[in-house]
Amino acid sequence: MLFERQLPIPQEVKERYPITYEQSELVASRALALKDIFAGKSDQFILIIGPCSADNEDSVIDYISRLRTVQEKVADKIFIVPRIYTNKPRTTGDGYKGMLHQPNPNEKPDMYRGIVTIRELHMRALRETGFSCADEMLYPENYQYLSDVLGYVAIGARSVENQQHRLVSSGLDIPVGMKNPTSGDISVMMNAITAAQHKHTFIYRNWEVHSDGNPYAHAILRGYVNRHGQSMPNYHYEDLVHLAQTYAESGLANPAVIVDTNHANSGKKYLEQIRIAKEVLHSCRLDADVKRLVRGFMIESYIEDGAQKIGECVWGKSITDPCLGWEKTERLIYDIADLL
Repeated sequence: MLFERQLPIPQEVKERYPITYEQSELVASRALALKDIFAGKSDQFILIIGPCSADNEDSVIDYISRLRTVQEKVADKIFIVPRIYTNKPRTTGDGYKGMLHQPNPNEKPDMYRGIVTIRELHMRALRETGFSCADEMLYPENYQYLSDVLGYVAIGARSVENQQHRLVSSGLDIPVGMKNPTSGDISVMMNAITAAQHKHTFIYRNWEVHSDGNPYAHAILRGYVNRHGQSMPNYHYEDLVHLAQTYAESGLANPAVIVDTNHANSGKKYLEQIRIAKEVLHSCRLDADVKRLVRGFMIESYIEDGAQKIGECVWGKSITDPCLGWEKTERLIYDIADLL
C-alpha cells in the first residue's frame, strides 16, 4: 500500500463545512419521528427511496426536490427518507464505488475531495429540501464525517456480519437497518440486530469508546442468492410471517422490517418493485403481526427509468443498478398511500 496523504479527522471537516443550529434541530426532529415509527408510536409508513447511487449532485437534488412536493401530499400516511448513497459495495471489488471515491465518475479517485463532496451534498439536501437522508455505512470509520446530517443508515448484505459494522451501529443515535446477507441466512441478520441493540466497548478511530446500544436497529429483507447464483425473494407472506415469529422469540426491542423491493427480491428487474410493494401491503392486510412488523419499503428510484453506462450523461439516470423513473415513482407513492 502507498500511503498518499493523511486525511483530516471528521471534526475538522465539520468545522470547515458546518450546518446551522436550525438544520441540526431539523435532523434531530426527523430522527425522533423515525424512532416513533419504529417504536410503534406512529402509524406513518417509511419510504427510503432514491437512486441506487448518488452520482451527480444537481440531478440528485432535482430528484429529492420532487420528493419534497410529493411528501407534502402524503404526510399523513408516509414518511419519506431520500436515499443519498455515496459509497457503493462492489461484489468483485471492481467498478464505480460511489461519490466518496470518485466525486466525478469520469475522473480518478480522490478521497479527500470525495469526503467534502458527499458532505456538501447531504448538507444541500437538508438546506434546500428539509430532508435528512439515508446513506449506506460501507466504511464504519467514515460515518463521523456525516453523523450530524444523516437521518438513517443501512448496513449492506456484504457488511452485516462484520464486527465493526455491528459495534459502530450500536453507538448511533438514528435508526439502522441490517440487511439479510446475500446467502439469505436470517440468523445472521438477527445476530447483527442483537449486537447493535446491546452496549459495547471497542476501538473506533484510535479511541476506546463505549456504546449504549441502539434500540432502533432493525431488519431489512433484500432477497438472496441461492447456491446456483440465482436471485431468490424473501418478501412473500410466508417470509414475513416467519420473520415476525423469529422476532417474537428473540426478545429484541422494537420489532420491525423494511422490505427492499429491488436487489435479489426483484432479481434487479426494477419494474417489479411496483408489484412487490403492492404484494407486501396485501400481506399486511392478511395478518396483524405482519402489519405491525412491516414499517416501510426501500425503493430504488431516479428521474429516468433504467440505467446507463458511465459517460453517457443522461440526466437523472442511474450509473449502477437500474431504477424506477420519476413518473412511475410518483404514481407508486400515491398508490401506496391509498393502500395504507
